[in-house]
Amino acid sequence: MNEFTIEDVRRILRDVAGADERVDLDGDIADTNFADLGYDSLALLETTARLQRDLSIRLPDDAVLAVSTPGQLIDLVSSARTGALS
Repeated sequence: MNEFTIEDVRRILRDVAGADERVDLDGDIADTNFADLGYDSLALLETTARLQRDLSIRLPDDAVLAVSTPGQLIDLVSSARTGALS
């Protein structure tokens, strides 16, 4: 199982929701709020749905709603992949 990285987050965000031309996704975005990156809650839900499908994982709704940065999303996906989520 490959590690889920910030590059994976960038790729999926661009694939699912596009990219705001005013925001540099190639910078250090791990601790930047999704809203500041131009992604709303719908974009995050679409992103997590895609992750669940592509990675064959389950992300609890309450955990998804608590995610506000790419770094937190990486942690959530990593926990799901290791079975640390219920």
